[in-house]
Amino acid sequence: MTGVELERRKLRDLLLETGALAPDWVSAYETVPRQLFLPEVMWPFDDGRDLTVSKTDTPGDWHRWANSDVAIVTQWDDGHHTGTAPGEERTSSSSMPSLVFSMFGDLSVTDGAKVLEIGTGTGWCAALLSARLGEHNVFSVEVDAVVAGRAREALHAAGWRPRVVTGDGLLGWADGAPYDRILVTAAVHEVPRAWIEQTRPGGVIVMPWGTRHSHQDAIARLTVADDGTAGGHFTRLAQFMYIRSHRLEIRHTDYVPGDDWPTDTRHTTTSLTAPSLLAPAATFALSLLTPGCVRIAGHNSDGTPALWLYGLDDRSWAAVYFDEDHPAASPVFQGGPRNLWDEVEAAHRWWAERGRPECEEFGLTVTSDGRQQVWLGEPSAPVPQTVPTH
Repeated sequence: MTGVELERRKLRDLLLETGALAPDWVSAYETVPRQLFLPEVMWPFDDGRDLTVSKTDTPGDWHRWANSDVAIVTQWDDGHHTGTAPGEERTSSSSMPSLVFSMFGDLSVTDGAKVLEIGTGTGWCAALLSARLGEHNVFSVEVDAVVAGRAREALHAAGWRPRVVTGDGLLGWADGAPYDRILVTAAVHEVPRAWIEQTRPGGVIVMPWGTRHSHQDAIARLTVADDGTAGGHFTRLAQFMYIRSHRLEIRHTDYVPGDDWPTDTRHTTTSLTAPSLLAPAATFALSLLTPGCVRIAGHNSDGTPALWLYGLDDRSWAAVYFDEDHPAASPVFQGGPRNLWDEVEAAHRWWAERGRPECEEFGLTVTSDGRQQVWLGEPSAPVPQTVPTH
């Protein structure tokens, strides 16, 4: 057994032990090596860093990372990036194998199911689906023509020919509808009607979903009903790149120009700590309760955690600098029409009073006219759009 084969077996065993890889997907895993779909130069994400790995320069490292349970960036800056150093914005990747197979588990496919994938990426997922369901049952849409072309080449070289379409994934692909399952590999803020309309009643859509509040998303598993609605629980936390038209850019200087606080700045303190706010479960829950507010986490000049909030509908803003020596009185600054920090504190209080529920206790319903409603426990218990601040 070669070193590469040993690494693939170790990864397979890890995925089986953690429950990410179900027994009915083992054959697909063994038939479709991930490394066949990765570029010559790639950027594994490890311990908060993007590493540059070249198959030519360090083939051993390249194969080791290819068979590791890490996400690997395969494109920067929508293809405008040059050189081997990491670029500015990650725009295409190969997801962590554990997340890929966990989402396959959420799909709950049966033999012969017809699947539409939104976001072809490297083509590895389309190949795995082809190995499990038959390539004639797999359709994939990719917005980037270059990425789609490379995926087709990799798929054909590996012996698979699912239908790969270059187009806007938000539109799905009506020519192949109806589908039994839709798998989405880029995050969205709103669920397109096309996805629901192209899924047969009883079919399932699995997708990363999140608000504009933060980068903490969750995987939604929605079942399509006869009346054109879709709904279901979130299954796990995740972080995905967003579909291009759902990306959001915030410029700090639009809110706080210059180096001094604006004249309308309001100064208070908070007893909330960074760990209580920045934990993934808290981040996701608070995102549901603070509409129209973007959060950016960072650090102060002395290295202590800091948090900035920005209003999407006006120029409201807030900043908190967590004082680790005096955690009960961290300074807060806020300005603009809304008291964004007060809203975050109220949202955290609502979440804490309900036992700090994890993301799996929340769910999402999309009505027949496209409205989205997040709920806690069951659809009859909607999460409020706003929480009183006093």
